[in-house]
Amino acid sequence: MELLVVDLSPYLNLERDIFNPQLKSVCSEVSRTLKETGALLVKDPRCSAEDNDRFIDMMENYFDKPKEFKCLQERSHLHYQVGVTPEGVEVPRSLVDEEMQEKLKAIPKEFQPFTPKGPDPKWRYMWRVGPRPLDTRFQELNSEPVIPEGFPEWKETMDSWGYKMIAAIEAVAEMAAIGFGLERDAFTSLMKQIDSKSGLKGIFIRSGYFMLSKKSCKVCRFCYILKSHVAFALEGPHLLAPTGSDLKQHCQEGTVFAGYHYDLNFLTIHGRSKFPGLNIWLRNGQKVEVKVPVGCLLIQTGKQLEWLTAGECLAGMHEVVVTNRTTDAIELARKQNRSLWRVSSTLFAHMASDAVLKPLGHFAESELSSKYPPMCAGEYVELELAVINLKGKKEH
Repeated sequence: MELLVVDLSPYLNLERDIFNPQLKSVCSEVSRTLKETGALLVKDPRCSAEDNDRFIDMMENYFDKPKEFKCLQERSHLHYQVGVTPEGVEVPRSLVDEEMQEKLKAIPKEFQPFTPKGPDPKWRYMWRVGPRPLDTRFQELNSEPVIPEGFPEWKETMDSWGYKMIAAIEAVAEMAAIGFGLERDAFTSLMKQIDSKSGLKGIFIRSGYFMLSKKSCKVCRFCYILKSHVAFALEGPHLLAPTGSDLKQHCQEGTVFAGYHYDLNFLTIHGRSKFPGLNIWLRNGQKVEVKVPVGCLLIQTGKQLEWLTAGECLAGMHEVVVTNRTTDAIELARKQNRSLWRVSSTLFAHMASDAVLKPLGHFAESELSSKYPPMCAGEYVELELAVINLKGKKEH
């Protein structure tokens, strides 16, 4: 099965006219696909293949550094939500979640996930994208990013790619909201935290512009980065979270880099990896190997979206393993003398930590809404991190 590919250009160019029949049709396709498959491929003119390659090249260089160097960026006391997470730390939920293990038994043999032998043998780097909240109950989830020494291009490369992928997420989130019969900003408004101390309220519109309700003002994202308007609106704790898997050491077919799991955030977006290996499960239980075309981005549904839709759109289950296509790519990379680190250009888009997760609009009337009680997004994230061994001990 091939995933639906949606070109975002028409939506970005139609001035968000929700009454446009063409726009409404493609928005319905987006929401339907997310509901049925938990995944979607998009083309965004703002995110080029060259941008993705530049980012991956830098991360290959980083992950190839000695373990001792990389561990200098480890921040376990911040729940590994900034800096590096070494291999052997993150535990696949399928190993510790008894309810999930029972559900796995019902999956037909041909669609069964690979069985991990322990914690994931992958590294991950967490980089915060966007300004941090001035006032939040969840400081560990909103800590300042960590920059490794010897990478002068690090911040600009991470921020540039991160903001571009967030822009794509925001467009898809708006389209999904329209397709689900909600207000266009039903999801994106929860991704922003308005600073009540400033006395101003507003919302983001296309490409990160901010419209103030008390005066007309457009501020581009680059001014936003410079914090000239940081007092007005702040991002959720979005994480650019590339993984690094050493295919020199872990190249045997069937090796599990990321065991069967769902993502705890709102939506996850990936650029194309140089090495295949991602499998997803459709809502009907079918297992599908994902093939991301050049120039496309993959978007997957997370648990926060499931919460907001009362289970209408389930968090997508997936795994990353070494397959025969991975080993073929390894051999080609060896012949071309390329890096054998499998890097994923992954970004986790979150709702603001202090935003309340609860079924929105007509989803609140669903029979399943009681399974999704109101809860702060930050509280939910901390509960999930504890399960998968990423809620480290605090430093005293």
